[in-house]
Amino acid sequence: MEIRLTDFGIAGKILRLQAATNAQEIIEDEIQRGATCVVIVGNDNTFGHVLSRAATCNTLFGFLPVGPNNAIADVLGIPVGVDACDILARRRKVKLDVGWFNNRYFISRLHIPPNDIVIEYDEKFQVSCNMGKMELVVCNLRPFVWRKNRRQAEIMVHPQDGKLEAFIRPIVGRGIFHDKYDEPSVFPFEEIIVHSQKPFIVDADGKQSKEIEITIRLAKKRINMIVGKGRQF
Repeated sequence: MEIRLTDFGIAGKILRLQAATNAQEIIEDEIQRGATCVVIVGNDNTFGHVLSRAATCNTLFGFLPVGPNNAIADVLGIPVGVDACDILARRRKVKLDVGWFNNRYFISRLHIPPNDIVIEYDEKFQVSCNMGKMELVVCNLRPFVWRKNRRQAEIMVHPQDGKLEAFIRPIVGRGIFHDKYDEPSVFPFEEIIVHSQKPFIVDADGKQSKEIEITIRLAKKRINMIVGKGRQF
């Protein structure tokens, strides 16, 4: 991959991230030193780790996916491995919406597994489940995927439409091997508040935390990202 980048005349400083690394501080420091493009090398977890803090840094982002767990690369139209260097060299740029919650960002999606949560939409109405637990998925870049009649179904979202989509699936019963869900309901929104009497898990682009209440909305700034011609939006 480094050899291919050299052939294209692409070179720069290489920084290796650790679990506790604050990507925003590192990227802003490099921007002050003159960097005009930041390239993330890794998989979905690496992508989420960097952009959960640095999504609104004033720079152009590229992505070189390597290894397994690279669903985001497929949506962006970027092949896994060396061929991704060709996409980077072409510098086809688009601006993407960014999700925000509790001082963190997410580009792909936010997931709350089934829990006793209450959701308030744009200060207009509330959604809860009579049987108690429901699942919430907020999609921005990746599609919403679920099992329907033993087959996989998916709903594509558009990361440039200036809104987020919330997909809700209440649990309606228990099966032999897993819970039974109702059909998903879709709610485009500007802002939602999710709260519960007990801590619930929030997974945002692969990074998990436990919360009692979160506010989710579209970030004010967009991210400038290099994508491939075969992107899914």
